[in-house]
Amino acid sequence: MNHQFPLPVEAPSSCTFVTRQLPRVTAEQRWKALESVHFNEFAFPAGMLTIDCLSDSGTTAMTDMQWAAMFLGDESYGRNKGYYVLLDAFRDVFERGDQQKRLINYLRNGVDKDDVQKMMDEVYLVDCQGGFINGGAFQLERPNTFILPQGRCAEALLFDVIKPLLAARHPGRVFTIPSNAHFDTTEGNIKQMGSVPRNLYHKELLFEVPEGGDYPVNPFKGNMDLDKLNQLLEAVGVENVPLIYSTVTNNSVCGQPVSMANIRAVSEIAHRHQIPYVMDGARWAENCYFIKMNEPGYRDKSIPEIAKEMFSYFDVVCASLKKNGHANMGGLLAFRDKGYFWKYFSEFNEDGSVKTDIGHLLKVRQICAYGNDSYGAMSGHDIMALTQGLYEEQRFEYQHERVSQCDYLARGLHAAGVPVVLPAGGHGVYIDVDKFFDYKRGHESFAGQALSLEMIHRYGIRCSELGDFSMEYDLKTPEQQEEVCNVVRLAINRSQYSKQHMDYIIAAAAQLHRDRDTIPNLRITFGRELPMRHFHAWAEPYAPSHEELCDQ
Repeated sequence: MNHQFPLPVEAPSSCTFVTRQLPRVTAEQRWKALESVHFNEFAFPAGMLTIDCLSDSGTTAMTDMQWAAMFLGDESYGRNKGYYVLLDAFRDVFERGDQQKRLINYLRNGVDKDDVQKMMDEVYLVDCQGGFINGGAFQLERPNTFILPQGRCAEALLFDVIKPLLAARHPGRVFTIPSNAHFDTTEGNIKQMGSVPRNLYHKELLFEVPEGGDYPVNPFKGNMDLDKLNQLLEAVGVENVPLIYSTVTNNSVCGQPVSMANIRAVSEIAHRHQIPYVMDGARWAENCYFIKMNEPGYRDKSIPEIAKEMFSYFDVVCASLKKNGHANMGGLLAFRDKGYFWKYFSEFNEDGSVKTDIGHLLKVRQICAYGNDSYGAMSGHDIMALTQGLYEEQRFEYQHERVSQCDYLARGLHAAGVPVVLPAGGHGVYIDVDKFFDYKRGHESFAGQALSLEMIHRYGIRCSELGDFSMEYDLKTPEQQEEVCNVVRLAINRSQYSKQHMDYIIAAAAQLHRDRDTIPNLRITFGRELPMRHFHAWAEPYAPSHEELCDQ
C-alpha cells in the first residue's frame, strides 16, 4: 500500500499562539525620530519599526518548552538549581555528543523534591574535571566556567583580566591578536586592551558570486586564511601573539561558516607555538549545521557529535548565548582545564606548583562585576530558558528551517538585483555596499550607514551597517583597512519572522536599490574616535556629488 503522498510545498513545522500587533508609522514620523537621535540607528525607537533586523542577539522568540522551563527558575543567590543543570547542559551540547544526560528533566520530573539523595549523587555533588566545565569541588579549586549575561561581558571579563597580566610580564609590548575576523565588540575590547586586532580571511572569495548565484556546496568563506596567519606569526613574532581567534560562524565576514578542516588546521598552528586558541562561539550550532551539510565525512553525524569534535580543538570558548543559546539573555567564558590558556596565563612556582591560577583571577572579576558566580548577572528564570534553549539549538530540523529562511531572503534579494553575499550565512543576509552603489561612493561617504538609515526612514526596517562606519575604516592602518568588509547586515531574529516578513524586506531593499541615487552620504558630527562608536556616535546626511551618482 502506498504511504507516500508528496506535495510541492513543505509541511509547517511550528505554529504561533501569541501575536504582537505593530503600529502604523509614517515615513515622516520616522524621519523626525531619526533627526532626534542624531541619525544613530541603535538609538531609534524600536516601537516605531515594522521589522527589526538590527541584530539576532537576544531577539529570539522562545519555544513553549523554554517558557515552561522558566517557571522552574530558582532565584536563590548561591548555587541555585539552574546553575547545576546549565553547567551540565554545556557539557551535553559541547562535549558529550549523542551521550547526553539532560539533567534539566530532573527538575521537570520533580526529582529535586522527591529524591534528595539522587540529586546529591547525580547533580549537586558531582566532581568532574578535564574539559571546559569543571564540576563540584574542581570548579572551586580550578574554576574554568563563568556564566555571564551576554557575550560582550565575557569578552570584557577576559580582556580586563589578561591585560594587566601581559603588561606586567612584558612592559610596553604591543600584542597582536589574529582571527578569521573579529566582530565589532571583540575588536573594540582588543583595542581598548592596547593590542592590535587582525582579520585574516579570503576577501576575494567572499565577494565572488557564481553565475546564477548557486554553489554546489558551501565554500566555507568564513575560513581563516592559513597563509596569512603563518605570515603574520612570522612578521610580528610568536611571542607577541597571546591568543588566536576563530569566530564561528564568521559574523564580520557575512555570517559565513568555518569548516572543520580549517578549525583543525588553525588549532594545529596555534598549539605548535603553544598559543591558546579561542572560539567566539556565538553561533556554534549554525556552524555545525553547515559542516554537516557541506563538509565530506559529516553528513551522517548529528549536530551534537559535530559540536563535540569542533569544541575539542579549542582552548577557550567565549560566546554570546543570546544567539545559539536560543535565549534572550546569556553568555559564557570557559577554558579547558589545565590546557594551553591555563598554562599560558597562570603563574607557577619553581617546583611547578600553582602560584596564581588564572581561573581564580577571572572569578574574582566576575563576582565583582556580575554578582555571584552561580548566576553571573542572570535571573534564575533566564538561566532555565537558556538551558532549554541550548537543546533547541542542536536540533537539526530547527537549524535547517532557520538556514533555509536566510537562503530564501538572500536568493530573493539577488533575483531582485540587490547585490548580496552568497551563499547566505546562518543568521542573516549581507548587502555588498560597494557594489550596491556601483563602486562610486568612497569610504569617507559612509554610504552603507546611510543605506541602513534609509531602510528605517522609508520602510520601517532596521538593519545593521557592519562596514566603514561601524568597523572604523578611517581609524585603521592601511593593512587593517584592507581587512574591512563594507556590508549592511539584515539579521534574522530566531523563530520570529514569516515568509511575509522576508518578502517585505526583499521588496523594500529592491526599491531602495533602484532609488540608490537618492540615498545621501553621512558625516560624523560627534564620537568619531569613541570606542565602538556605532553604538553612540552622531551623524548628519549630506547630498552625494554628481560623480557619486550611479544613473548619470
